[in-house]
Amino acid sequence: MQALNIIYGNIPSTLSQLIRTAFIAEESYTFVVADFSAIEARVISWLAGEQWRLNVFKTHGKIYEASASQMFGVPIEKIKKGNAEYSLRQKGKVAELALGYQGGPGALIQMGALENGLTEEELPDIVSRWRQSNKRIVDLWHTIQNCAINCLKTGQTQVMQKNIYFSIENGNLTITLPSKRQLFYIQPRIEINNFGSEALSYMGQNQTTKKWERIPTYGGKLTENLVQAIARDCLAEAIERLVKNNYKVLFHIHDEIIAEVPKNDDRFSLENAIKLMCTMPEWAEGLPLNADGFTNDYYKKE
Repeated sequence: MQALNIIYGNIPSTLSQLIRTAFIAEESYTFVVADFSAIEARVISWLAGEQWRLNVFKTHGKIYEASASQMFGVPIEKIKKGNAEYSLRQKGKVAELALGYQGGPGALIQMGALENGLTEEELPDIVSRWRQSNKRIVDLWHTIQNCAINCLKTGQTQVMQKNIYFSIENGNLTITLPSKRQLFYIQPRIEINNFGSEALSYMGQNQTTKKWERIPTYGGKLTENLVQAIARDCLAEAIERLVKNNYKVLFHIHDEIIAEVPKNDDRFSLENAIKLMCTMPEWAEGLPLNADGFTNDYYKKE
């Protein structure tokens, strides 16, 4: 196995890429492959109203550099290859990937911080700097948790920004999304967590053991549920829009869609597909969507 790794690199990754190439477009057709750019980072910024992040996504889109700039007080223009400040980009990147859902140093390690040259000693400072730079996102974690707990305590509907509603239906906690789709938390109850604070738990499937059991949760995790559900709704509407415009959408993976279209037909260009994907849903005013992609006769990683 070690010899194979030397020859082929990461074998699971290589096999995964080879599986992709088994999908081949029909003769005289090609694949349009497009995915949303940083969709979760965009959605959480929109939900929280974190304006500096929204400005980034409405302009150059360089969130890793912009995050490092905010965290370390360095002009973003200096965070580029060839400058000493460019090393800060890695800290901005790992922070963006790990900390949006109330993660701490452990989340940074899980996201590969140590493998990417960071030391364990500097991780708490990165967490603190990111949270100081994203105070509205930090507030969002607490708002969502408080809405869930207050809903359970009082039985009354709780309303937060972006037309998100928390309510009790048949004994279950429901969260109504901006799209009006609902998330359900079965048999919820309030418990005291390890920190001595009130926290929500519900019945669900343990993602590791696959057993049905009581699952504790918290503001950051609930935020992740909401953000990913809203991102899913954006994708669902994008697929519907593409199909209505005669794109033959074969399948999708996370936030990426794969459509089979006639070759050399301007009606089905990549640019038009991206335009359709990035059309703002009626319920998502101000959400700065963007997408990117490629065309190819067989499926692959870009």
